[in-house]
Amino acid sequence: MKTKINLLFIVVMMFLFCARADEGMWLPYSINGQNLADMQRLGCKLTAEQIFSFNQPSLKDAIVQFGGGCTGELISAEGLLLTNHHCGLGQVQAHSSVEHDYLQEGFWARSKDQELPNEGLTVSFLTYIEDVTKAILDGVTDNMSEDERDAKIEENGKKLINERKGKREVEVEIVPFYHGNQYILFVYDVYKDVRLVACPPWGIGKFGADTDNWTWPRHKGDFCIFRVYTAPDGSPAEYSKDNVPMKSKHFLPISLKGIEPGDYTMILGYPGSTDRYSYSGSVRNVIEQEGPAIVACRTTKLEQYRKHMDADPAVFIQYASKQASVSNYWKYYIGQVKQLQRNKVLEKRLEQEQTFRQWAAQDKDRKAKYDGIFEEMDKYWEHQSQFTKALIYYREAGWRGGEAVAFALKFRALNYALENKVPQEKINAYAQKLKAAAQDFFKDYNKELDRDVTIALLNLFYKDIDRNMQCGILRKGDKTGGDFTAFVNNAFEKSIFVDANKLNAWLDHPKSLSKDPIFDLMSNIVETYITLSDIADKVSCSRADRLYMEGLMEMQNDRNFYPDANFTMRLTYGSVQDCQPTDGVEYSYITTLDGVMEKYVPGNWEFDVPQDLIKLWEKKDYGRYADKNGNLVVNFITTNDITGGNSGSPVIDAEGNLIGLAFDGNWEAMSGDISFENKVQRTICMDARYLLFIIDKMANAQNLMQELKIVE
Repeated sequence: MKTKINLLFIVVMMFLFCARADEGMWLPYSINGQNLADMQRLGCKLTAEQIFSFNQPSLKDAIVQFGGGCTGELISAEGLLLTNHHCGLGQVQAHSSVEHDYLQEGFWARSKDQELPNEGLTVSFLTYIEDVTKAILDGVTDNMSEDERDAKIEENGKKLINERKGKREVEVEIVPFYHGNQYILFVYDVYKDVRLVACPPWGIGKFGADTDNWTWPRHKGDFCIFRVYTAPDGSPAEYSKDNVPMKSKHFLPISLKGIEPGDYTMILGYPGSTDRYSYSGSVRNVIEQEGPAIVACRTTKLEQYRKHMDADPAVFIQYASKQASVSNYWKYYIGQVKQLQRNKVLEKRLEQEQTFRQWAAQDKDRKAKYDGIFEEMDKYWEHQSQFTKALIYYREAGWRGGEAVAFALKFRALNYALENKVPQEKINAYAQKLKAAAQDFFKDYNKELDRDVTIALLNLFYKDIDRNMQCGILRKGDKTGGDFTAFVNNAFEKSIFVDANKLNAWLDHPKSLSKDPIFDLMSNIVETYITLSDIADKVSCSRADRLYMEGLMEMQNDRNFYPDANFTMRLTYGSVQDCQPTDGVEYSYITTLDGVMEKYVPGNWEFDVPQDLIKLWEKKDYGRYADKNGNLVVNFITTNDITGGNSGSPVIDAEGNLIGLAFDGNWEAMSGDISFENKVQRTICMDARYLLFIIDKMANAQNLMQELKIVE
């Protein structure tokens, strides 16, 4: 009987260990013994050197920062690169037209000469890391003011970057960790010739759109394929017909073995930003100020987008990527505020801070060191709360609201040059650059949509923001009851920024823009924003933040601390698991193509499905991509810890093979960027078998299939 009880206890404990999400975004170059032991206990069969090495090809050599905001991975010896559909959507949209609607129909290059270049798109490979804390803090003393400290750190950083970079064509950056208690230097090779190879139709890559975003279960084939090109000698180079496909230092084989609950999963990528060690005042600010303000502005903007996009297919193509960008974090903030409250994150922070106070008070030296930090942080957040909402409105509804207003911001430097009699050659250089920017802007610009967006946002701005924080032009709403329709109509009638012909004529003979109504609106908004920002920045708590972080690590010295995400390469590990997010609700760890067809709504922009996919489903023609039950798995969930920036990250199995593509998190854990929720947090992934099924069976892209290394 005792043996049975012990066995049951072990089984239960194993289940609890597996069912919990696995917190931590670890720097892969410094995986310590505890991390490696945990990874091996979960099933990892790779050594630390196979994961991250500067001495031999390793997994890290297949991982790229894609376009500055996503992750990608190499999947062939010739630089074939995989990322999410929503990461490549801007490039697909830029190549699309009503005649060649790659958004709706998809795009498949049948040979390398059909691959499409993308101006401005880059991918970065990490080549070197160094802890430079000692060098960065050289000469920094405790009796310095924060301004003096920052200036010394900046001086040391610039010197160090110049030394490390020399004459090499590399990107070098120094990034603070643990709220400024550590500094690490990163060196990247940046490749500038990245060509579009393949993209599935909208009904696969964007299936579920806004309705399904940030939720599980999902049914989306969220992938795009690009290729990295180099100069003939293998070095990074601007686009040229003479460039050749990259010779990959390492690439990921793709596994067809399938997944089961408990299978080990590892994700490498570039998560953007978390704030998991922040003070309670920061959490309260998100709940009460930041989140609601962003949601209000973006709701207003999206209403106008959808009205025009639904009415005109050409506008839909122009604004598909823009709408997706606005919508993504609109829904994110709705979920984040809701889950911060539901998961009682503010209360948890306050409890942690009380524990810290008691700990600090128990020792004379600690009490002296940390005395006053909470008062300093309270003072900062009390001050910030007066400005947060207004500053967000100035950004979201102001200089990043209407497109013409945002575009006019690019002309500030040229206008300054014109009004300050800068030499004509500099003015000509400014104008030449802006001609290219204008061409890009008007390609995907709809004047009527932008007019309605600008009116709606200015009306909201006037209604929601206290008059003492409104810029001069907003106060004109006093005479119209807050209705800016007439003002915007007049501005759009007279401004050069909504008419390509007027703007190009002006660029041929530029003169002061002081009388242009949209430039004037932009200037008024930006100048007021800067003024308010300067006032808000007069109070700082960076010293207190730094000391609090240092104190937390001292107080919990038995805890293995990982740094907050900051767009540097991280490794997370976990396992495939189902989820029970709320009482009485249990979610399976997979979804299948049957679920896609259950959601299918013909003609609906979110839930329509390509006819080719329907035919394959009707025949159950899944080939070798079916699971053991004959189903085609579309998506699955894991316990890995990710955030924005991890979009496109590879999900890697115990042997180092690609088994999926991370693309989202779940609704119940949307407080996760601030507080990791280990009972419910899940990463949503596209199954590699669905990827191969779409490439092989639906697109019949055999040229791509022949490049891939597939593990049966």
